[in-house]
Amino acid sequence: MKRSLLMALVVGATLSSCIKDYIGTPGGGPDASELRFNKIGGFANGSGDEGFAEISAFDAKTQRLFIVNPNENEVSVWNIADPSNAVKLSGIPLNGTPNSVAVHGGLLAVAVENANKQTNGAIATYDTESLQLVDSYTAGALPDMVTFSPNGKYIVAANEGEPNDGYTVDPEGSITVIDLKKREVGTLYFSNFDAGQIGNGFRVFGPGATLSQDVEPEYVAVSDDSKYAYVTLQENNGIAVVDLRAMAISAVYGLGTKDHRLGNNTMDASNKDGLVGNFQNWPVYGFYMPDAISFAKIKGSDYLITANEGDSRDYDGYSEEERVKDLDLDPTAFPDAEELQRDENLGRLKITTANGDVDGDGDYDKIYSYGGRSFSIWDTHGSLVYDSGDDIGRKTFEMAPDYFNADEGEPDGRSDDKGAEPEAVTTLKVGGTTLLFVGLERTGGVLVYDITNPTAPAFLNWIFDVQDVAPEGLLVVPAKDSPTKENLLVVTNEVSNTISIYEIK
Repeated sequence: MKRSLLMALVVGATLSSCIKDYIGTPGGGPDASELRFNKIGGFANGSGDEGFAEISAFDAKTQRLFIVNPNENEVSVWNIADPSNAVKLSGIPLNGTPNSVAVHGGLLAVAVENANKQTNGAIATYDTESLQLVDSYTAGALPDMVTFSPNGKYIVAANEGEPNDGYTVDPEGSITVIDLKKREVGTLYFSNFDAGQIGNGFRVFGPGATLSQDVEPEYVAVSDDSKYAYVTLQENNGIAVVDLRAMAISAVYGLGTKDHRLGNNTMDASNKDGLVGNFQNWPVYGFYMPDAISFAKIKGSDYLITANEGDSRDYDGYSEEERVKDLDLDPTAFPDAEELQRDENLGRLKITTANGDVDGDGDYDKIYSYGGRSFSIWDTHGSLVYDSGDDIGRKTFEMAPDYFNADEGEPDGRSDDKGAEPEAVTTLKVGGTTLLFVGLERTGGVLVYDITNPTAPAFLNWIFDVQDVAPEGLLVVPAKDSPTKENLLVVTNEVSNTISIYEIK
């Protein structure tokens, strides 16, 4: 999960209120049409530079919120029994940098990276009431996300295994599964898989890297029956399936690409065209490259929802990043190359040099960009059920053009990169409706969709406040566990170091 640049606040509270009150046309029946999202609490977990608040977890027993605080190498602890008056408690100091937290049944799990990120990290567990260490388990290199299975039996961690900056040390990516009942720990690697057999846009491209070294597990979702974990492999454009009872990776699949030449897959590809919201179709293929993933059972069927943020490898020792204007484009594939490569067209768009030279002759026959600028719904075998196309861009432009693809307060500033950067997703059942929340790292705020019909989601709302910048983590608290006895959405904002609490009524 990557750091954001500090985005200046350029629009006042009046616009913020307007956005929060906007309700679109619902698609899930009367429950959705009656929903309102009211901010009932908010606080800052630190001041100054970003990095005091990234991911949060809530414990219903103690009414405490546990917040990843990398700057101070701790898990910060707040009592939110009264969300409008949160009280900061003593934090949990760590021997290492925390990346993620999760809670189940009074037990807190923390993913802790080693000071040397290329060596094994740890999953530490704490009692949520006493804040005392319960146990510590060895994980793979750079544990980046941790979660519990719904039944509380397993802890699952995605160990990213990033290379060092010189790309001289590249540890294997892995997935750690902890069986709390049997007290067994398994760290699972990818040595049994072959990139050629996976196919469908699955990428293995690091210099000299094996597939095991190249995979970078990012985020984990677990099925409602606690039998399977689904792990995004962001840079690789794939998802891994883990059989939790067998403690084995049972499948890996590629996610294919999004064709920006088609229909509703338009995008604004330039920050230097003098236009904000200049949506056009372009001869570009986008790797979905999901960050967060969520599991949802809807009307008896299982689905995976991904936030298609996109991510590149850009190190001193190796970088795949380039702009279209600096490519040698194949004249047959791109007869209009000179026009395409102008800054006001595709010239500014950041793309990968690791893919696209189809015939190996040194020029590029296809252009591949990072991320889908969308959320997607998949079945659990990796088949695409729905993609939001250009809806995120169009909705944010329609409602707040001053924040469209914003970069450090500059509208349109990220159009040449990955747009709004959908970073986080989570779901919540409200009556007969399944709600989806999508956090936008760059543009800010959280989009709300009704996905009760997974093939035709309906936009409901954009939850937004100008003081909350770069949502990194989304957390829903069901009414039965909530201090207000209403459903809550907790947003952890990485750049502003703020936590915002919304009541869903």
